[in-house]
Parts: sequence; C-alpha cells; structure tokens
Amino acid sequence: MKYTQGTLGRVFVAKLDDGDAIYDSILEIASKEGIKSGFVMAVGGIRSGKVVTGPEDPNTEVVPVVTDFNDARELVGFGTIFPADGKPTLHMHAGIGNHEHVMIGCPRIAANVYLVLEVVIVEMLGIEATREYDPKWAVHVLSLVGV
Repeated sequence: MKYTQGTLGRVFVAKLDDGDAIYDSILEIASKEGIKSGFVMAVGGIRSGKVVTGPEDPNTEVVPVVTDFNDARELVGFGTIFPADGKPTLHMHAGIGNHEHVMIGCPRIAANVYLVLEVVIVEMLGIEATREYDPKWAVHVLSLVGV
C-alpha cells in the first residue's frame, strides 16, 4: 500500500443534458479548468452505454466483459481524475439500473445522459499522481509520484 496527503481545492457543479457524453463532458471540464487531481460524484439518468462489468479472467491480462444497453436508466457514480500521458483521465464506477436490470461497473466505453445528470467535481491539491500503463495487466493504474 502507498498513500499521500493533499487538500481540497475548487468545487465544480455541472448539469449534463440529455444526450451529452458523460466521460467527454467531465474530461472537458477537467481540461478547461486545469484539474490535475480530483474526484467526481454523479447522479441522474443514463440513456445508453457500454459498461465494463468485470474481467474475463481475474488472473491474466485484463480483457473486459462489456454489457451494453440503450434505454433509460438511473445512475449513481463515483470516480477519480488523474493525468495519464499529460492529460486528465477519468476512472468512474457506477451503479446503473431500472425497474428490470441493475448493474455495477465502469461506463467508460460509451455513456450518454438521459434527461439530466448532476456532476460534482472536487479538485484535490498537493497530490502528485498519474495513471501509468501496467504491462502485466494491460491497463493504466494509479501511480503516486515519489511514494
């Protein structure tokens, strides 16, 4: 285990509208505002998406299992923002469901808002972290600089 300490900075609140791309919208704010490290909370609706709901095999290189849908569902999610290759990246997991189906996963491949999604981004200051490519798992993972 490794850890570091920082403080809280600015707080941003965004209203994403019907059809907006969730990841693209959050990363646009992070890029425009120069957010290097932060966390994200989201609540509202999701119209369509492709959600990573697990690896095919937890003992080898990560090959994602993807579940997709194209209907109106509810979403509550939490994520982190850290840079990879010099630009902000978002890692978010969410509970997504409707009256028939519920899933938890990472809606990173495609996710669009249904009606409205409220997003809160809290900037973290003094955190030296990046996402670095891990060849063993074939994914980018959090790396705390100098720790």
